[in-house]
Amino acid sequence: MAITKEDILKALSYVEEPDLGKDLVTLNMVEDVEIEGNKVSFKVILTTPACPMKDLIQNACIRAIHTMVDKDAEVTVHMTSRVTSGRVDNSAVMNGVKNIIAVASGKGGVGKSTVTTNLAIALAQSGARVGLIDADISGPSIPTMFATEDERPRMIQGDHGKNYIVPVEKYGIKMMSIGFLTPPDGAVIWRGPMASSALRQFISDVDWGELDYLLIDLPPGTSDIHLTMVQALPVTGAVIVTTPQKVALADAMKGLQMFRQPQINVPVLGVVENMAYFTPAELPENKYYIFGEGGGEQLAQKYNVPLLGQVPLVQSIRESGDAGAPVVLQNDSPAAGVFRELAQSVAQQVSLRNATMAKTQIVEIKS
Repeated sequence: MAITKEDILKALSYVEEPDLGKDLVTLNMVEDVEIEGNKVSFKVILTTPACPMKDLIQNACIRAIHTMVDKDAEVTVHMTSRVTSGRVDNSAVMNGVKNIIAVASGKGGVGKSTVTTNLAIALAQSGARVGLIDADISGPSIPTMFATEDERPRMIQGDHGKNYIVPVEKYGIKMMSIGFLTPPDGAVIWRGPMASSALRQFISDVDWGELDYLLIDLPPGTSDIHLTMVQALPVTGAVIVTTPQKVALADAMKGLQMFRQPQINVPVLGVVENMAYFTPAELPENKYYIFGEGGGEQLAQKYNVPLLGQVPLVQSIRESGDAGAPVVLQNDSPAAGVFRELAQSVAQQVSLRNATMAKTQIVEIKS
């Protein structure tokens, strides 16, 4: 009996997307079904190229067709992706950017820029289009992390004669930082309104093009920059970076609570625990909890958000960041694997947020 498209779709209607809890057919994730004799091929459109369930879904599709249609069918599943967006109005500011992710911490020195940099590159390695704004106006780190301290963005003329800044690009990441506009050894001594004005320029006067994810590396604390961001951009969600010790957790808690304030109400995608444990290069299986153990997990549990990842304190992470070649670029590095898993977790939470929560809007804060 000949295999039909209806047979294939019926079988795939029993394959569930693990995160969203619905089947692939209901979610319109199956496209381009082709049948030639007992050869069957189709596309499965994932919600992100960094989907950690990719292999599980692919195997489930093949198993469903062999079980319900033809055990001898030759099944080819083309796994591709179309990143979802939860924006209310894509014709507004940054209309080509699907998801805007704020990376925040309560205090400095927790490695937030290191996490942001490696996360951005890991997302790009998965096939996503990624941008990065260095919003720490007084202490920009991104140019150093990417070894682009001497880069200067160029200008282009857009529609209606307006000039736009072209972001600096490296490792597949489009970047903008005050560090590209000032001398590397110069201090940026600005009051809050001037720093906020610079961030607004990075938002409205830069040609970002089409992006799946735009990461914003925020300064420590809860300041004018944070308020400017949520008032100027429809933020998809926030990632909170902390280290395990009590003083860092206390400040991270405040940063997390800021996003949950009723007048801001930005979803918290989860917590990243950086410097979670020390692993010497010569003893890769050993873990030493220098700054305490489980602090990030406790914070995540207290506020009922995911623990997105635990990044070890490894010398190569620091060295590669200082050299402008982030560790995630090293294919054989265990630390690179940690950041790739982190990227999968963040992308997974963005997809869940877009599927299950209210649309992202620019925040209106009344003074």
